[in-house]
Amino acid sequence: MAMRAGVIGAGYLGQHHARVFSELEGVHLTAVVDADPARAEEIARKYGAVAYTDYRKALGAVDAFSIVTPTTLHYEIALECIRAGKDLLIEKPVTVTIEEADALIDASERAGVVVQVGHLERFNPAVAAVSPLIREPRFFEAERLSPFLGRGVDVDITLDLMIHDIDIILSLLGRHSAPVSSFPVDIKAAGAEILTGRIDMAKAWLDFGGGVHALATASRTSPRKERTLRIFQRESYLLVDYQNMEVRRHRREGSEIVQEILPVEKREPLKEELQDFVRCVGSRSRPRVCALAGRNALKVALGIGELIKRQNQ
Repeated sequence: MAMRAGVIGAGYLGQHHARVFSELEGVHLTAVVDADPARAEEIARKYGAVAYTDYRKALGAVDAFSIVTPTTLHYEIALECIRAGKDLLIEKPVTVTIEEADALIDASERAGVVVQVGHLERFNPAVAAVSPLIREPRFFEAERLSPFLGRGVDVDITLDLMIHDIDIILSLLGRHSAPVSSFPVDIKAAGAEILTGRIDMAKAWLDFGGGVHALATASRTSPRKERTLRIFQRESYLLVDYQNMEVRRHRREGSEIVQEILPVEKREPLKEELQDFVRCVGSRSRPRVCALAGRNALKVALGIGELIKRQNQ
């Protein structure tokens, strides 16, 4: 029987969750929820679902939800859905606080429901292509720059954009760098409020011990859009271009440095992410980005934000 899927929050990203669910085999999009009744009706009609303005009224019509609301609403909505036995994909960041994240993890384990966190870059084909090439990385440099779009401004840039790169770096270190810590042992950071009354640009230096470091930059005030990750390791340097789904490798060959563009099979990351969610719901298995992974990325991002705020007081 097809999984009945619903989307809570039909904004810019939520509409794409609805679209992808409506296209996936073995899934029936049954509900689109939005506080704006006209918006809920528009997206529901477009993808063959029923519109709701209150997610509670959709609980009986849905097996699993994507929660794509402002972050400040994640905890309340997710907790009620978990108590109703619904599997969840919660857009990043998972919650506003670590206490909320821990409470959701505890509730989901007691209820036996699947909770996946929407760290989309984990499903970028460029990440899958670069992962097998990583051998004892020593330094990561991430840049995630964006013009001001007016989205995600309910949270600091550390939670809106930088958290993507934090999650990727934590996951790569966890997979490739034992016994080096996959969680930073020291953090240094700087940033500023510019347009929103929240942190709009930030830089963070993460020390993982054992000579492994990362430098992450995020801004929503840049004149250009850029999404890159550089990985430096013995005798090679890898460049991941998230936007263009490209991977370049620079490596030493004799006395020369050779550059090569590696093949990447381009696929839509959101479709890959939702397919993984549906698979995990069907098999009752742990998602690639589980609630604990989302919680760990949140902890680092919050730590960076707190450092910046203390320095700017």
